[in-house]
Amino acid sequence: MADPFPICYLNGAHLPLEEARISPMDRGFLYADGAYEVMPVYSGRPFRFDAHCDRLTRSLTEIRMRDPHTRDEWRKIFGKLIADNGGGNQYVYWQVSRGAERGRNHAPLPDIPRTVFAFCSPLPLAPPEALENGVVCVTATDTRWARCDIKSVSLLANVLLRQLAVDAKAVETILLRDGDLMEASASAVHVVINGEVRSPPNSRKILAGTTRSVMEEMATRVGLPFRAASISETELRGADEVWLSAATREVQAVTTLDGRPVGSGKPGPQWRRVYDELQSYKRELAGTPW
Repeated sequence: MADPFPICYLNGAHLPLEEARISPMDRGFLYADGAYEVMPVYSGRPFRFDAHCDRLTRSLTEIRMRDPHTRDEWRKIFGKLIADNGGGNQYVYWQVSRGAERGRNHAPLPDIPRTVFAFCSPLPLAPPEALENGVVCVTATDTRWARCDIKSVSLLANVLLRQLAVDAKAVETILLRDGDLMEASASAVHVVINGEVRSPPNSRKILAGTTRSVMEEMATRVGLPFRAASISETELRGADEVWLSAATREVQAVTTLDGRPVGSGKPGPQWRRVYDELQSYKRELAGTPW
């Protein structure tokens, strides 16, 4: 993973990342009491800015916090942060914690100034070999908490599940719960069965992915039917194609799952149509207001 860019944002100031400091009493540090977002930036233009802001506001509402900034305030913060870090292709990570209080108290939830932090990093676009050959994944039982629809900074379970993929020399861990597909440790999962794109329905068990919704739109643009439906483990393993989608990976074809080929063992034709359409869509958006 590439080093982050040098300028960050912290509580009203744009400053060198190495100079940024928060209190050790911050509830984000002590309790993982906060929410976050990751947003890709193409040629200096944030991608799906409104959708990412909407999801952050929802996550904060679900943990009984107000969004500390208006949409226009976020736009100004990110516009300067992206420009200060050179524009181009990058991604913005930002999080809001409940803030720092003097004591360590589980409850009541304190009404204190929020801690707002953001930084940028180079966008890790898929290497040519991943586009040519697809990627390797493994499966595991979903051991995360019961509110995966909240983009919480509490990611220990995700980290441990992702490590299973690293141990197996794979790129992602696809998660199963009670015999059904959920998502991956840091990605949405889509399958193609008989020419139809399917994704698990949104619920408290999965995160409503912004890139996932883009994949649905791209499928519609190229004439592929899409359906949100429960997907069994058997359907996952027998699918014609399996895809991952995420803000920092766009859409990638899974060609090996638990050591066995997916479909033909090569990126499938429907993935290629959707991937190419996404690249066209990004070119359409270049230079437009965000």
